[in-house]
Amino acid sequence: MSQKYIGPEQLLDLAVTGAQDRKAMDIVALDLRGVSLVADYFVICHGNSDVQVQAIATEIRKQAMEAGTNIRGIEGMNSARWVLMDLGDVIVHVFHRDEREFYNLEKLWSDAKVVELV
Repeated sequence: MSQKYIGPEQLLDLAVTGAQDRKAMDIVALDLRGVSLVADYFVICHGNSDVQVQAIATEIRKQAMEAGTNIRGIEGMNSARWVLMDLGDVIVHVFHRDEREFYNLEKLWSDAKVVELV
């Protein structure tokens, strides 16, 4: 399948939908435009078990691949405590519940606006 450009908003929707499809908890999207050059958006969510964390990340990867987008990297799938997915304009953080509380990325990136998710 050839890779194609998918805009940041479409990537954001894709990541959120993938997380929702696997019952991710407390999905938050942060708009980083004007705050950081790292990405346009962060998606942060968590699962309640290692298996759920892996399922969430796997579903997001599947949907990104089906859409024909380039996944730049995925880290942390083996330990399933914090899976980091680089989709280019969107960075996805899938945490295990305990790790999310510890790292508290929402507070760390508090300058970013929270995106209203439907």
